[in-house]
Amino acid sequence: MSGQKNVHLKICRQNAPDQPVFWEEFAVDYSPKMNIISCLMEIQKNPVNAQGKKTNPVVWECNCLEEVCGACTMNINGQARQACSALVDYLEQPIVLEPLRKFPILRDLMVDRTIMFENLKRVHAWIDIDGTYDLGPGPRMAEVDRVWAYELSKCMTCGCCMESCPQVNSRSRFIGPAAVSQARLFNTHPSGAMHKHIRLSALMGDGGITDCGNAQNCVRACPKEIPLTTSLADMNREVNKFALKRWLNT
Repeated sequence: MSGQKNVHLKICRQNAPDQPVFWEEFAVDYSPKMNIISCLMEIQKNPVNAQGKKTNPVVWECNCLEEVCGACTMNINGQARQACSALVDYLEQPIVLEPLRKFPILRDLMVDRTIMFENLKRVHAWIDIDGTYDLGPGPRMAEVDRVWAYELSKCMTCGCCMESCPQVNSRSRFIGPAAVSQARLFNTHPSGAMHKHIRLSALMGDGGITDCGNAQNCVRACPKEIPLTTSLADMNREVNKFALKRWLNT
């Protein structure tokens, strides 16, 4: 790969959500250790396709460039992953770039991941505060719980789990593994537990935990190796316990 002078990219493009899809190929100069973002930046500087024809720069999204924000997630050679950590040296060419298919397309490789943040709102994935004044030290969390809860906190809402989940589709309202796992994270937190009933009620509703088909694709797709299937199983158990208690108390 090191002796190769060009990087060959085949990019799925779409000028607007209501415009037709088309493919365009590019050849950019190879540099050692370059990633997909580097390739897209080269195209942005000189938007000329492989046929030597002037074209519009490819539209994509990025922010942190260190696999923390999840903004640059796209399908690379058929796999949902971050463009910033996808090194050209380890990719088969031509490198095929496509947008995520489970989210509304905006343009080219840029999609709208709003639904993921709306799902976090549905499960109350935050801890409320009483005010801006000093409340003193919060409750301590057992170290054994903190260790595994920290793994859940690594979620960057990138959409890889949603992209790989067969239950996330136009016929289902399933909120996806990320939101379920975040509900588990905040239910575990000593301060977040006060709103545990809100999160469990949300997961009982339409698109909640019962819509999970247990395909287990999500845990393999997660770039942060978050134990998503463990979270799904745990929340399924918690929701059933909550539903039973609520039924017995009626």
